[in-house]
Amino acid sequence: MHIHSTVLSGHKVLDDIPYLVSGKHKLLFVSDQNISGIAGVQALLAQLRRAAAEVLVVDDVPPEPSDADVERILQERDLRGVDFVVGVGGGSVLDVAKLLSALAHPESPSLAELLAGTKVTQRVKALMVPTTAGTGSEATPNAILAIPARETKQGIISPVLLPDYVALAPELTVTMPHKIAASTGVDALCHLIECFTASIANPVADNYAMIGMKKLFENIELSVAEPDNLEAKLNMLWASYYGGACIAHAGTHLVHAMSYPLGGKYHIPHGVANAILLAPCFEWLRPLCVAKLARAYELVPGANLALDDEGKSHALVAYFADLVKRLRLPASLQELGIGRDHLPDLVKAALDVQRLIKNVPGAVTGADIEKVYLKLFN
Repeated sequence: MHIHSTVLSGHKVLDDIPYLVSGKHKLLFVSDQNISGIAGVQALLAQLRRAAAEVLVVDDVPPEPSDADVERILQERDLRGVDFVVGVGGGSVLDVAKLLSALAHPESPSLAELLAGTKVTQRVKALMVPTTAGTGSEATPNAILAIPARETKQGIISPVLLPDYVALAPELTVTMPHKIAASTGVDALCHLIECFTASIANPVADNYAMIGMKKLFENIELSVAEPDNLEAKLNMLWASYYGGACIAHAGTHLVHAMSYPLGGKYHIPHGVANAILLAPCFEWLRPLCVAKLARAYELVPGANLALDDEGKSHALVAYFADLVKRLRLPASLQELGIGRDHLPDLVKAALDVQRLIKNVPGAVTGADIEKVYLKLFN
């Protein structure tokens, strides 16, 4: 698998977008109601309307979209003839936009067939513009949907979903509320560190992870504390992009497997669920990947490089816990109204995410997963 997107980045990069869609007959613009009202997004939409013959707008993608939400969009909008898709938003919007770029193709299988395992083989041309610096969806081959009937999430995964173009525009991320900037930043960190330590880690993903983690460690707190700092915001967009590229070449594991049921059943935002799980998961994982965690710790500003690998691996786990606290994100499930009586369901649901569990850098049992979840009650 390779990344074949053309990446445009920097302040005012959106002014370069119209030429990409010039002459298109029917453009599908995908966003959500929070993002579509941003002045920069309105300006982009106006440019797209001047450049393309027709623009069909989907601006009601919900925060944690389900299979039913996508079916509703398909019923309410006529995608016949769509020849270009532009997704502008966070991970949920971009996942739906990538999926719609496939479903808009006249030879595409149905959504039900894709969820049943039929492969994506074709899509129409697509541009993804992230407005959060976290999911890296613009660089992943994944489209993740909630499946309420099974109280979990499911990924439709194919390199075909990777977009033709990506635009990293820091000005679109300055309006993120503190909690979203913080939680999506931690989501990017989870992508980077999980792929770096996965059983299927490889030199290509490792290189992306090292570049992304350096940018993230140096900018995550600054980008949250100074929302108008465009340089920090752009560095976080790149960290997020590299996290997505890591997923495309390796894969996440324990944090994401355990966060899926928290989102699927309890509707906890994905970044928040990952933030709660980050330090507890890596406290358990640490003995399985000491050398990799030591290399990651060396990228943390002010890291104590005199420590041996064992000490560095412990220091990184401590850094994760402190970072989540400094970002003022929840650190326990009690804060989110989830009690210990939910443990059996959580453990079973996490174990069911075998696509990710197989990437853990060692054997993991239901008892191990329960032990980690228990750390979230204090």
